[in-house]
Amino acid sequence: MVFYCQRSSYDSEYSTTVASCNPAKLEIIQNGKKKKIDCFEVTFKDTVFFPEGGGQPDDCGTVNGIPVLRVLRRKDEAVHYLESSLDIGVDVVQKIDWTRRHDHMQQHTAQHLLSALAEDMYGYTTSSWYLGDSVSYIEFNTPAIAPEEILHIENTANEKLRLAIPVSVSEYNVDDPKLKESHTRGLPDDVVGPVRVVTIEGVDTNMCCGTHVRNLSDIQAIKLLHTEKGKANKILLYFVAGNRVLKYLGECFAREKQLNSILHCCPADHVQIIEKTQKDLKASLRSLRESFKDLAAAEAQKILAEDPKPKVYIHHRKDGDMDYLNAIINQINDESILKVLTAGEDKGPGILVVHGPQDLVATVGPKLCEILEGRGGGKTRFSAKVTALQKRKEAENYIHSILNCNREC
Repeated sequence: MVFYCQRSSYDSEYSTTVASCNPAKLEIIQNGKKKKIDCFEVTFKDTVFFPEGGGQPDDCGTVNGIPVLRVLRRKDEAVHYLESSLDIGVDVVQKIDWTRRHDHMQQHTAQHLLSALAEDMYGYTTSSWYLGDSVSYIEFNTPAIAPEEILHIENTANEKLRLAIPVSVSEYNVDDPKLKESHTRGLPDDVVGPVRVVTIEGVDTNMCCGTHVRNLSDIQAIKLLHTEKGKANKILLYFVAGNRVLKYLGECFAREKQLNSILHCCPADHVQIIEKTQKDLKASLRSLRESFKDLAAAEAQKILAEDPKPKVYIHHRKDGDMDYLNAIINQINDESILKVLTAGEDKGPGILVVHGPQDLVATVGPKLCEILEGRGGGKTRFSAKVTALQKRKEAENYIHSILNCNREC
């Protein structure tokens, strides 16, 4: 079935009748976690809502003011998932989020155009594409696309937009021989009814179920961003089109203004200033590591100078790191001393290292890890990432209780 949304992609409102309504469960992602919610599965005699398919996400909106959660295609039906139920046979008004629909139309037609140009100009065929929330990509059957090729494709695509080339949609029966003249990666197994063919005049003819602009000028502009390696020796080409180009430019300009303020220079000098800052930072980090080595050696010498040597050495440094703690252990170089070392702020992530007699480390390490709320392991050298360094006093009391117990026992 060809839905109203496909016949009239520019309409954002439609009146129709409820055909079915049944209780259902829908899996959604909430706060990054999958969750099933109760809802109602509703079909209509026809719909202005595009059901997810062909790489294009579904539409959002309302039916008689009830939010539509998802719209999926099931053979020749568009299944709508609503928060509330509707009576069968009742007349309703469907309203879609036009901004979202128009954006999807711009991205989808841009993908058809880019795929056609890449194949015609360089022989790169499209294996799939993804319409993301802010950026989309096309997967090409080639391991790489040269920068000059990307620029050529982009310039040619925008020239087609300036020529205001018409985009039309035709419908054919599945067995119509004219379909063999169209490009496609194959129709879904459950396709029912007429097959839609989208034609960009003089550029491309392609089977597609999605919604499209009626003229390339409606896309406004296309910007190719970057490439990324895909699977099976393929390449992903990222792009933005239409209103997304303006949004992307606005975000870039906002970041540029922030960098102007932070770096105290004009945009032309950003790279030079950042490169110099990175170089200075690397030099500072090298100097800091050397200083930590000297501090570690000084700490170790204090312990080695004690007579008799202590049974336990407890040390904390909030700005220390694992290299610093390991340096202390290596400088002391005495496994008879139980060394309990920590680094990090009281609130936030930190590290713990316990080193010394193997029997003590095996006993003390896991318990200290538990007290300081972390995870770790090891035999002669127990190390862990911890989150509660504010409990160091409790950990210290535990250590002394273990040592006193050992002396009394």
